[in-house]
Amino acid sequence: MTTQKMNFHTHTTFCDGNNSAEEMVLAAIQKGFTVLGFSGHSIYPSARSWHIPVSKLDEYVSTINALKEKYSGQIKIYCGFEADYFPDSKDKDLFLDPKSVDTPLPTNPSKKIYKKFKPDFLIGSVHYVNTPKGFYSVDSFTENVQKNLIRLYQTNGVIDGKKAVQDYFEAERQMLKKGDFEILGHPDLIRKRNGVLNFFKENEDWYIQELKDTAKLISRTGCIAEINSGAIARGAMDDFYPSKVFLDILYSYKVPVCVNSDAHDTNNLDCAYERAYELAKKTGYTELVYPDNNIIKL
Repeated sequence: MTTQKMNFHTHTTFCDGNNSAEEMVLAAIQKGFTVLGFSGHSIYPSARSWHIPVSKLDEYVSTINALKEKYSGQIKIYCGFEADYFPDSKDKDLFLDPKSVDTPLPTNPSKKIYKKFKPDFLIGSVHYVNTPKGFYSVDSFTENVQKNLIRLYQTNGVIDGKKAVQDYFEAERQMLKKGDFEILGHPDLIRKRNGVLNFFKENEDWYIQELKDTAKLISRTGCIAEINSGAIARGAMDDFYPSKVFLDILYSYKVPVCVNSDAHDTNNLDCAYERAYELAKKTGYTELVYPDNNIIKL
């Protein structure tokens, strides 16, 4: 059994979490964590309903930095962001919907963009896919994802699930090429609603090729891919991001991994951790790698 615990994917009431930052720290200490990284949702310089409002970003940073000092003898704390990728009009096959009044500004998970906040680390994540017909969130409720697949990918009554998946991974690869971040968040988030909607098959050759192409690029960037237990915690599916198939591919490309809970409340700070550790070991990993040279031996 692995006794050491770290988490670099933690949300609070500054964004869409259910507990304050200090409540998360106290829970982490009680659960035996040695390291806790905060990663508030941000799509800076914009914000949407579940992101930290731009006006609250300074307060977020100062709050986490104050907690670093207050609990320095009990746990090591890092201040970061889960930074969204949203493409500009120069991206291949992706551009802003000019009809939307709530379209985020183009942004990358980049240390240059977040420089003024001096983050300790960034998680780069793709929640939004942008198409010639508009954009949508792959992380939304099942009914919303279904409506958007119909709106954006249906022709003659048939949803082109392959195209939807390819657009997602293309956005992720564009983020990897343009961004500057330490951790790749939930690498195959597009799977979240597939168990109910069944808009693509995860064993088809074209899908495996998408995973390989993405893993190859992750390897080149040196980015850490997370084994994320958020879907288990919130009941979206009884599995991790990435899938075992994708994890095997990541291992074959020597991509380092960490285990993160994507916690939105204190109860799930260590959701399915032992299960994740066993999955990593079964795949062949002997250690988990986190920013700032934090390592857990398996």
